[in-house]
Amino acid sequence: MATKVKRAYFCRECGFEAPKWLGRCPSCGAWNSFTEEIIAKQSASVPAAVTAGAIPSARPQRVRDIQSGTTERIDTGNSEVNRVLGGGLVRGSLVLLGGEPGIGKSTLSLQLALSANSLKTLYVSGEESAEQIRMRAERIGIHNDECIVYTETLLENIVSQIDELQPDVVVIDSIQTMYTDLVESSAGSVSQIRECAATLLKYAKATGTAIFIIGHITKEGTIAGPKILEHIVDVVLQFEGDSNNIYRILRGIKNRFGATAEIGVFEMLGDGLRSVENPSEVLLTHYDEPLAGIAVGAAVDGIRPYLIEVQALVGQATYGTPQRNTTGYDTRRMNMLLAILEKRVGMKMFQKDVFLNFAGGFRISDTGLDLAVVAAVISSYFDRPLRERLALAGEVGLSGEVRPAPRTEQRIAEAARLGFKRIIVSGYVAQQKKISGIEVIRINNIAELARHIFDTRHEEHFDD
Repeated sequence: MATKVKRAYFCRECGFEAPKWLGRCPSCGAWNSFTEEIIAKQSASVPAAVTAGAIPSARPQRVRDIQSGTTERIDTGNSEVNRVLGGGLVRGSLVLLGGEPGIGKSTLSLQLALSANSLKTLYVSGEESAEQIRMRAERIGIHNDECIVYTETLLENIVSQIDELQPDVVVIDSIQTMYTDLVESSAGSVSQIRECAATLLKYAKATGTAIFIIGHITKEGTIAGPKILEHIVDVVLQFEGDSNNIYRILRGIKNRFGATAEIGVFEMLGDGLRSVENPSEVLLTHYDEPLAGIAVGAAVDGIRPYLIEVQALVGQATYGTPQRNTTGYDTRRMNMLLAILEKRVGMKMFQKDVFLNFAGGFRISDTGLDLAVVAAVISSYFDRPLRERLALAGEVGLSGEVRPAPRTEQRIAEAARLGFKRIIVSGYVAQQKKISGIEVIRINNIAELARHIFDTRHEEHFDD
């Protein structure tokens, strides 16, 4: 007699299971997020590769009996990926890479599989045929005889091939296309993603195989599938950037083997992704003559300093309500800085349209760039260019005070390395050792900013 199929409802956001449909998830609070799925039958079989001894069971042991040692890392062949991972890919780790469609996830993962010349890699694709992968590999131009391509979506077959080939690194493209016979629902469902990820994690930990999986993201920018997927994996990487722009950022969101305070910068070219060792080289533009509304901010993303160009345009508001548009920056924070300029300095910003842009299409959340944003707005407001070879680094408070930016010393050193002659920072920064070749200007309030950002021969006041 056939076993009755059992159904359940799962939340797409967090994976919460309920016996009936609910309008609001009691776990994460999301509305209309429950979908019906067929869950495992009583007679479902366990994958042969799992039960055949490929994944040995662990034994309980005391903390003092656990042998400690250095974490063995694998060189991926890409300096930027190694940087974000904390020095390389850890054996036995499960890494999740997410990003928008067309951002370059498959290109990056294939480059990693082809670049590891001394390692055997298995590239599993559930979205593309072997011929398509060959075409991409020829375009990239990297050859590796140890890279094996396998087009499959059934997890049991994939685990069986991994157990047979014994690769050092496995790439799964993508987790949303994989499915297991243990679960009756379709590929990409909450239960399928959860079961496949859990099986891959168990296999990676037991055999020491490093597994790199690609995940889709939703229209809100979060990784598709249950939130438990991000909890299962060891490392979560987000591939960011505008598909209309050539620059991409690989950002660590979670890392059990290192810090998440690091980014990798890439340039999308016709032959694949190129690592950008010096981000400042692509974020600064050289002009024949100084232009109004442009300031250079010294930023830090994690522990990596770089200089970025801030562009502002201030014009008379044509309509009743002034426009406030930003690219790569939080509009609410820009509105706060404009309110500070109006309240503390007396600039009539309520009559002005303000547009803000960051070079390279980067999304910036560093509060240490507040001073550069304010300087760019002031420059465009008075239609006067800033002093040449000037950088800024500081956070602006609601009272108009200039607060110290994190890692100010690294910002100053980066500006000096790139040939900038002076940098404006907070006066509350502790005195650091002098860096040759650059003048450090300290201010305590944005009211002091104008006399330093403009040429001293034409000192300007804020009076409109």
